[in-house]
Amino acid sequence: MFYNSLGDNMERKIMHIDVNNAFLSWSALDLLSKGKTVDIRTIPAIIGGDENRRAGIVLAKSNIAKQFGIVTGETIYQARKKCPSIKVFSGNYKMYREYSNKLYNLLLNYTDEIERYSIDECFLDMTNFLMKSTLEEKAIEIQKRVNEELGFTVNIGLSNNKLLAKMASDFEKPNKIHTLYPKEIQDKMWPLPVGELFMLGRKSVPKLYNMHIKTIGDLAKANINELTNKFGKHGKMMWEYANGIDESEVIYNYGPPKSIGNSTTLAKDVSNVETLNEILLTLAEHVAYRLRKYKMVANVVNVGLRTKDFKDFSHQKKLDFATANTKDIYLKTYERGVGFTKACGTGALATYLVLKENNIIVDNEIKILVDGGIIKAGVDKNGPYIIGPSELIK
Repeated sequence: MFYNSLGDNMERKIMHIDVNNAFLSWSALDLLSKGKTVDIRTIPAIIGGDENRRAGIVLAKSNIAKQFGIVTGETIYQARKKCPSIKVFSGNYKMYREYSNKLYNLLLNYTDEIERYSIDECFLDMTNFLMKSTLEEKAIEIQKRVNEELGFTVNIGLSNNKLLAKMASDFEKPNKIHTLYPKEIQDKMWPLPVGELFMLGRKSVPKLYNMHIKTIGDLAKANINELTNKFGKHGKMMWEYANGIDESEVIYNYGPPKSIGNSTTLAKDVSNVETLNEILLTLAEHVAYRLRKYKMVANVVNVGLRTKDFKDFSHQKKLDFATANTKDIYLKTYERGVGFTKACGTGALATYLVLKENNIIVDNEIKILVDGGIIKAGVDKNGPYIIGPSELIK
């Protein structure tokens, strides 16, 4: 169970995002960006090593290549025997990292509690970042943005712990969103072959079969003492995982971010400026919360809007002084937001709003109480500063 900073008992909201066929998808996008006219995702194609070496391995395959019986991990020589016309492309890990970073940066608009589990998958703890949305609504929004803005698809698993979110994302693919909450385990997870349980090694499967354990449900109902005697600590973990028990935290980078933002896709198109500013206030509060969480302040506010015609508009403004105060950020955001009516034209409909704080720095601010007033002193990007009570009242 999760407890927030106030000690309130809360259920965690965990998301697992897995890029569909990452290496092949990213290679396809890279080739298209360089002028290639054929999308290798639509032809028999594989990503692999040096084809001149009989030991070259298939790292990824298109869905059409899969229809020929080609499997990941076999040699390219074996793959070509199954499909003589197969197209082979070399892997490019530098390029893969660039696409992985693009995904990560997009996800930072939703939460800064992101665990990069591998180059093509990550866990997100959304517990404190849902605003007024549900986890399912945020998943739909993220999946849509990844497809439209980055050009590839992802599977997303939703639950209240990492194990179940990971298992959910491995259900039907591609471009799907699945839930696997504790109440759904019996129907969705227990019928699966025991070998599909996360973190269960291949060598354990035959041993479990010998114990007449063939499904995850069989494992969940097995005697935990017998499992521990047979497999040691791993036996206990297997039993807990089969029952959906996982208390592990999303392990994210605690280092200060370079920018902090929040965004939302509107439930319906909006043309009323006041309605937009109500939404901006909510975004401003979440951005300010994240600044305070990292003990940082911001110098620049950036507001972006996308219309129903997919036209993007953005404005940025330097703040009067570095701050993490919701009111200060919102007032400057309001100034920028009102300008959208001129930028978009009368009657323009907004479908997506983003608020980002750039130029953020560590907050070295000191507050001193003097004669009933407050003098605020500190250091920002421009050096030391001091603000007296009369200036604060303004």
